[in-house]
Amino acid sequence: RQLENATCGRNISVAVFTDNTLLNLVKSALAHHNLPPSLLCFEITETAAIANFAHATKFVTELKKIGCQFALDDFGSGFASFSYLKTLPVDYLKIDGSFVRHLAENEVDHAMVDIINQLGHVMGLKTIAEFVENEEILKCLGELGVDYAQGYHIGRPVLLDEVCNVDGPMPS
Repeated sequence: RQLENATCGRNISVAVFTDNTLLNLVKSALAHHNLPPSLLCFEITETAAIANFAHATKFVTELKKIGCQFALDDFGSGFASFSYLKTLPVDYLKIDGSFVRHLAENEVDHAMVDIINQLGHVMGLKTIAEFVENEEILKCLGELGVDYAQGYHIGRPVLLDEVCNVDGPMPS
């Protein structure tokens, strides 16, 4: 299959993104498999990014330099979301599933998703809604102009080797 328009999202934990060896591992794996860096979108939770802001900013900046993408995951669930969002160089804003899950029947959740989506767009970010579990939620997201949807209504997670043919093991 073609990888030109594909993106592989990968959640990373605080322990992983604070490990200084990850940057070199990513660079080595991309070179070894001859993959475009834009194929990778690392997802860092808002809470982890805020708790380790200086390191998160450095980590994101370094991998963005080689072409990787970043998503700020679970946005809206932290305490200082908006002040940190202005300075963390991410590409995507993943709207926390706790707002998306009941968006179709809850006015407050609907308004929260709308506000986060509008803010992301004003900042030049693409937005992703998590926990899209049914057609009604998907329709609401479309009406609000959210860019991407993620959830069991869209599809179950799949292994990367089921989607594309990446030969050989990852380098150590």
